[in-house]
Amino acid sequence: MRELGTFEQFREQVAREVGEALKDIGAVAEMVLEKPPSGLADLALPCFHLAKKLRKAPDSIAKDLAGRMRPGGMIERIEARGGYVNFFLRFSEMAQTVLDDALSKKEGYGAGASKKTRILLEHTSVNPTGPIHVGRARNPIIGDTLARILRHAGYAVTTEFYVNDVGRQVVVMSWGVKHLKLDAEPERDKDDYRYVLYYQQANRMLEEKPDVVNEIDDMLYKLEHGDPGVVGLAKETCETVLRAIMESLERINISIDRFTFESRFVQDGSVDRVIQKLKQSEHCREEEGAYHLELESFGISGRETKWVFTRSDGTSLYTTRDLAYHMDKFARTDIAINVLGEDQKLGMQELAAALEIMGVGKKPEVVYYAFVSLPEGRMSTRKGRVVNLDDLVEEAVELAYEEVKKRRTDLSEERMRDIARIVGIGALRFNIARIQPEKQIVFKWEDALNFEGSSAPFVQYAHARACSILAKAGEWNRSADAKLLTSDSEKALLKMIAAFGSVIQECAEGRKPHILAVYSQDLAAEFNQFYRYMPVLKAEGATRDARLGLVEASMWTLRNALTCLGLEAPQEM
Repeated sequence: MRELGTFEQFREQVAREVGEALKDIGAVAEMVLEKPPSGLADLALPCFHLAKKLRKAPDSIAKDLAGRMRPGGMIERIEARGGYVNFFLRFSEMAQTVLDDALSKKEGYGAGASKKTRILLEHTSVNPTGPIHVGRARNPIIGDTLARILRHAGYAVTTEFYVNDVGRQVVVMSWGVKHLKLDAEPERDKDDYRYVLYYQQANRMLEEKPDVVNEIDDMLYKLEHGDPGVVGLAKETCETVLRAIMESLERINISIDRFTFESRFVQDGSVDRVIQKLKQSEHCREEEGAYHLELESFGISGRETKWVFTRSDGTSLYTTRDLAYHMDKFARTDIAINVLGEDQKLGMQELAAALEIMGVGKKPEVVYYAFVSLPEGRMSTRKGRVVNLDDLVEEAVELAYEEVKKRRTDLSEERMRDIARIVGIGALRFNIARIQPEKQIVFKWEDALNFEGSSAPFVQYAHARACSILAKAGEWNRSADAKLLTSDSEKALLKMIAAFGSVIQECAEGRKPHILAVYSQDLAAEFNQFYRYMPVLKAEGATRDARLGLVEASMWTLRNALTCLGLEAPQEM
């Protein structure tokens, strides 16, 4: 078990004090400790949720609780204000430790000790029938960011893309690839753009020619029953599109550890075994040759109580294969996390019920997200066009280039383009990561590329500024004395750095990557405040060394936060 950081020690001491005080007043309630805005306190206990139970005003409860607790150890003082009990960290107890830790651990600062728990995190998993569009772009960004945070927190994480290479959509596309000549040119010279045209053209023919429907149904049957020719065609088609999808994801710093193909569970008999066991369940019903589970007793109501797992022709459904996949997941991981759109909530309820019927004692954790939308007409070259991730990336980089060109006329064209790439992709990822997954996003470029506000450029610029200061500093004594950091801005910045490890743990345990984005904004703001009021390079002697130490500690913390968010940390902007 890793040694707790100073802020985590402070939080634990506060939690103990609060727990004892709540017992004293007979309030058995969930303890919620908040990190208030900088300057108000270092931790706060809101008392509003206790008002109804205790029949007292929140401010009165806060004063009562504060009076029962005593400062000491990591707690410098305790005060009640506006319905909150505020706790202040004793600066002298943490300053030197935090400074030394950040300067010595560098890329490892804020990291948790290695944990034995294995996590399998499935994200993206889009149907390989065309390019990723903006509405789904949130999935890989949330998934990759959460994986990075979990790894920094000490977990062994494997990211996984579940490839639907068996479903009807893939068969339709594969049939198109085999039988059709495209009647239009793709928007980009990229296989996902080319193959989606085969898919769309084949779908039009399905509506016009009944014999094509029969061919597709025959292919689907053969695919599920292992016909080598059809299996090979579907797999090759999927892999071609998948490679192109991954090119798009790699542009925004996303890679996947493992690809699991749906067809595997058909071909190795897993789906057949699942079907046979489900048929033996007391919840199984048969209608005209098709089989389903009745799930009303699992809290699922209405038409959705029927969970069909085989068609009348004996072929399985995506849901059946997904059940086999999740059983496989739990055989090779301790925790399975799925990143899914909010439209999948019912499907996950049904899956959890089916897992229970199969005797699996686990169910996946799910991080749900709302879809991304754009202001009407934004980035659309013709009315009604789907906006794809590639469009989004190129627009972000181009708009960032215009901003860089305004500010850095001293740079070469190549360097301006490189910074624009870093900033543009950072803006795209950060503007999606900073919003709670379940909240809707309307993506606005003026917000994403705001160098002054809640944006990636604001955080990246703080890192670049720290790098610039250190580059100009020359030789200095890295055994910095934290006792010389006495101003309010120096203390506030060091406290913010101290909280980094605790924030990483909070994001990891709560599966909430947006908290890290908010923290990184606050850290950048504190660094700017410090830099604005405290001379660094013009300071003298040991004070200069201490402030340079604080700059370097800030730089490593900003860099690690940016890395966990999947953003590059530029040394100049």
